[in-house]
Amino acid sequence: MGFSCVTPCTLQTSRKDEFSVLISKPGYHTVEVPVRTQVAGAGAAGFAGNIILGGVVGMAADAATGATLEHFPNPVTVTLTPLKKGEPDTVIKIIPEPPAPKPEEVSPRT
Repeated sequence: MGFSCVTPCTLQTSRKDEFSVLISKPGYHTVEVPVRTQVAGAGAAGFAGNIILGGVVGMAADAATGATLEHFPNPVTVTLTPLKKGEPDTVIKIIPEPPAPKPEEVSPRT
């Protein structure tokens, strides 16, 4: 078993950790949301900068510490669905779409 809290709440994990959030409330369906890691916009630029300045050592340090990663989705927000009379609780799995990169995060094509 992992962390547990009553919403609204904040949990701290390593940037490298991927996990699932289970949200439950009596009278509502349980919701599961996987939280994954992705390369952060600024992290990608920093990681690329390591190629020029830090070389392999800088890249290895960032990769080992997870400095280039961020969690998605962050924050996790859901709307719970009420159970109908006599309906059993089922787990609804929500797979969020990753956000589109911001214009400043996209490399210009030359």
